[in-house]
Amino acid sequence: MIKALSSMAIAGLVAATIIGCGAAPEPKQEETDFRCKQENVLAPKWTCIPMVEGAYAGVGISPKSAAGVGHMRRVATANGRSDLAQQIKSQVKDKVETFTRTTGLGDAETVDNVNTAVSKQIAKVDLQGSKAVDAWTAPSGALYLLVTVPEATVNGEVKAAVKTSFKNDNALWQQFQSKNALEGLDKEFPTE
Repeated sequence: MIKALSSMAIAGLVAATIIGCGAAPEPKQEETDFRCKQENVLAPKWTCIPMVEGAYAGVGISPKSAAGVGHMRRVATANGRSDLAQQIKSQVKDKVETFTRTTGLGDAETVDNVNTAVSKQIAKVDLQGSKAVDAWTAPSGALYLLVTVPEATVNGEVKAAVKTSFKNDNALWQQFQSKNALEGLDKEFPTE
């Protein structure tokens, strides 16, 4: 009987050793989900990355309101237009820097503050042409609106503002009228 108990104890130790020395289970790798989510649920892609061909696009959000859907729509539209204005201002600043030039030397150097002048004028760009083109309601009741304005409309305003700014300084206006500058401006701000 002692021999049987000893054999069982040894068998148990061997089994425990084999199980304990086995390869540790690999931790499960969670797959990263890059789909658009709002409030931890799948949402339309435009709620994360607003993009519409041929238009500047922004997202406006309004939390659920006791004032009703009409009020929520107005708030979301206003927020979307604000988003559009910020995007347009940033893009215009980056593009217009290409056209900033200096003329003359030393004390006679002339610099048109194109960025400042154009940014101020563009901030006044009328977003009346903007409109909500898509909507989504989140689980919380928040309203998401995709608001767009045609690129051609904005780009036309930008071109007019840049030309006006350069006209304020004759030397820069002459330089701006050069063939290369106009071609570059048309490339940066297509209106067709």
